Amino acid sequence: MHFLLGGIGIALGYSFTSWAGYTFGSLYLMFSFVEMYVIMPLSVCPNCVYYRAKDSLCISGLNILSKKIAREGDLKDFPRRAEGLFCPNNLYLVSLIVPVLAMIPALIVNFSIVLLLLFLAVVGLLLFRFFIIFPKVACLHCTAKYNCPQAEAMGVRNL
Repeated sequence: MHFLLGGIGIALGYSFTSWAGYTFGSLYLMFSFVEMYVIMPLSVCPNCVYYRAKDSLCISGLNILSKKIAREGDLKDFPRRAEGLFCPNNLYLVSLIVPVLAMIPALIVNFSIVLLLLFLAVVGLLLFRFFIIFPKVACLHCTAKYNCPQAEAMGVRNL
């Protein structure tokens, strides 16, 4: 929902030009789709414990997709998801933050109540993900938390 609302917000926010809004909104949607449903299942999920666990389902459900499109990786490589500037973790964060940053100037230049509501919804979903879903639901109960750099950074490994 975050990605879809973000793409709509970008498209609507920059609709004052004949091409910019739809172009930037579409590019954002394509980037976030590729990052979430291609890069993650091909490069991160094969190295996760959920890939190997029979009848398991991680919080994102991407381990099911990954089993269909990728070969099993190595558990030791799972922490590498957070290494490097263009690592999957950073690309995921970019896909979450871009619509927020893109809608701020759009609100200034092309204010509308609908755009403001989309912005607030995307910010709300982002904050909900960072402060509720990750630390209190997903990462806290995740089987991979002992190998995951994100779980270590949030301090949920020993809870």
